[in-house]
Amino acid sequence: MSDTGTTYESTSRTVEAGGLTLHYHEAAPAGATPDTPVVIMLHGGGPGACGWSNFGGNLPVFAEHFRTLLVDQPCYGRSDKPEPDKDFFSFAADAVAALMDELGIPRAHFIGNSLGGGTSTRMALDHPAKVAKLLLMGPGGVSLNLFHADPTEGIKRLFAFSTSPEPTREQMRAFLTTLAFDPAIVTDELVDERYTRATDPDAALGNARMGASFAKWPEDTMLWREAHRITQPTLLTWGREDRVNPLDGALVALKAIPDARLHVFPHCGHWAQREQADEFNRLAIDFFRH
Repeated sequence: MSDTGTTYESTSRTVEAGGLTLHYHEAAPAGATPDTPVVIMLHGGGPGACGWSNFGGNLPVFAEHFRTLLVDQPCYGRSDKPEPDKDFFSFAADAVAALMDELGIPRAHFIGNSLGGGTSTRMALDHPAKVAKLLLMGPGGVSLNLFHADPTEGIKRLFAFSTSPEPTREQMRAFLTTLAFDPAIVTDELVDERYTRATDPDAALGNARMGASFAKWPEDTMLWREAHRITQPTLLTWGREDRVNPLDGALVALKAIPDARLHVFPHCGHWAQREQADEFNRLAIDFFRH
């Protein structure tokens, strides 16, 4: 267990970096030193998402081995929600790079889920010296659906919520259910938590600004075209039943990234870190430690 505890409040931090106020959670092993390896986790982009909502349950396990940061990407959580001046992946990657500089972290392992997978990939491409190893979970940008129709079921549900003049709890439940293989994990408590966060006016503004950046610079988000330039050891992880970024989306990245391997979780949707938490934690920790 980390020496700082792993509740939301005890791990919450804020830093000024690159002209933005960025919020993150941090925990580390007891007796951590400046040489303790760092893992940075970047969350997905669904309505109401933040670092804690994606990875709060994994933090205690990772903090036994690594200095671990769960970062609220720009436009999400308690971080600033500016209008990006470039595509979101590049904008967020620059913000994370500035955060690392501010915190004196020269290099880190990255875990990126969905939208955070795109940001992590852009980190590896634009700030390669800062990235040691890369673990991508059903990542955006580097995923290219070869057989599934676009938009996927999960993306349609996301758009339905985000574009609704008055989004409902039922729309939130419909979206969250596409993230899971077992719909039982989409509890009333989870729906209420995400709905409350997503319908906050500040969060809605951030979500709209993030989405607008994809519309303005669509080609810059097609990271699969640059995947051959990723030099870091890369672990692609996918839920076999992912309905947001389906499994066939892994194939181009697996072929293009020079040092890539793929792990597929059965009975798992877009939330491997939650639905297959024990296996995911073991897999990631082993990958980063060896």
